[in-house]
Parts: sequence; structure tokens; C-alpha cells
Amino acid sequence: MSGLQVSAWKRYGHDRLYVNQSDGKKVAWLDRSTGYLTLLVEEQRDAVLGVLAPYLTASSSPVAHKALLPENDLAGNRPGDALQMKVDELTPGFWRWALARLSGRRLEADSWRAGLAGERRVGAELERLVRRGWRVLHSIPLAGDVDIDHVLIGPGGAFCINTKCHRGARVWVGDDSVRIGGQSYPYVRKSRAEAKRASAALTRACGFRVEVQPALAFVAVAELKVVPSLRDVRVLQERDITVFKHLKADWRPDKIELVYSAARDRHTWVHS
Repeated sequence: MSGLQVSAWKRYGHDRLYVNQSDGKKVAWLDRSTGYLTLLVEEQRDAVLGVLAPYLTASSSPVAHKALLPENDLAGNRPGDALQMKVDELTPGFWRWALARLSGRRLEADSWRAGLAGERRVGAELERLVRRGWRVLHSIPLAGDVDIDHVLIGPGGAFCINTKCHRGARVWVGDDSVRIGGQSYPYVRKSRAEAKRASAALTRACGFRVEVQPALAFVAVAELKVVPSLRDVRVLQERDITVFKHLKADWRPDKIELVYSAARDRHTWVHS
């Protein structure tokens, strides 16, 4: 037993459920009209959701929400922020850089820099969707020192977008892997796994099922071929990102904002 108590409060046009400890200390309150659950004691998240469950229907399940400190609000992340840190870490001093350039040798930072440019290009295209009712986040940190390049949430549902930059390459995408220049890459499998992690994190934070679809965005490639049998992973080039604005999955604005509020909270992803 959590010892938490729920009391209803209606006044001044508000309809709320307050969750208090037995000594009267306020732990959380739910705005029943919007579904926003403001947590005052983060450690009580699961107990609060449990004690509120009898008062809710499947369509009114809340998203656990609290006022975000700037360091916990992922909405301020820019496309490629995680890669930028890697580039800064690996970029050598001037003389080592000059020697590498004179010898024609590529530096480790160069491949990361190409990836950074790709994420920025895709990020810029995704941001164009905001005026169409979509919400976008970039460089979402996950456990294990990895990140999700972009998360897109809107009328057509939720998507994890993995960006890959292979300038001038001919790309073949199969059911489980990608072939580029005779080499195989596990991009498809990793995209599925990434979306599964995102779905679990957002479902846990929101209190209702959030299905996240995987997508692969290729940047600056010369040719992109996708096998017809690949249907669960969306594959496209950065110039095709506008197709998202035509997708419809009956996600209403209130649901979009609830899922987006959960996604922008760093704590949502910390155990993912």
C-alpha cells in the first residue's frame, strides 16, 4: 500500500484530482481536462499512477509531467549535438591536422563530422513540419552512451529517425541490413531496436501505449534502392521528409502534446 489518498477538486473552471500523503503533504495533481499530471515528488511516480488508475479510462490516461529544469528539457537540443561533442573530442591540434591534410590521410573526426552534417540537414527538414502540427526533438540521450538522432511526433504518430550520411554512394536496403560499396551495415535492425526502446520509454512515461515507428533517412546518396518486402521501417532521403506532413493516424493535438511533453523530459529516457 502506498498510503496515498486522492481527492477531487472543482473550482474556477478547473477539474483536478489531488494526490496527497496521509499527513496531507501534496504529491501530485492531475488536470482531468488536459490529462497533465504534475508530479511534485518524482520518486512517487509509479505509486501516483497506481492510485489514480481507478479514476481513469484508457482514453484519459495521464502523462506524468513536471516542470522541467533547463538541463532536463531536451527541446533545446540541436540536431547533431551528440555528434558535435564527439567531433570536438577527436579533432586534433592544428599541426596534426595540417600534417594529415598534407599526407591525404583522413582523420577519425572526419567521419563523425560527415554524420554531423547529415543530422543537421535532416533536422532542418524535420523542423519544417512544425507548422503542420508536428513536434521534433533531436539528439535524445539513451542509457549506454548512445542517442536517438531525431524523434518526430505528430498527426501521423511517433517516429524514431536514424540519419545516415554516405555522400555519393549507391545504397541498397534489405529486410535486415544495408549494403553500400560491397559492405554490409546493420542499420535496419538497429532502427527497429531503437524504435522499440523509444516505444517502451514513452509508454512507461505516458501511462498508455505509445507505438514508435522506425525510419532511416539517407543524406547525399547517389542512389537508394529498397526491397519491396521491407514495410516496418520507413526508408527515405532527406528531400523526401516532407511526406510526413501527409500522414494521418488520428493523433489529436492533445495526444501529440502529451507524448511530446514526456519525450522532452530527460528522465523519460534515462533507463531506456
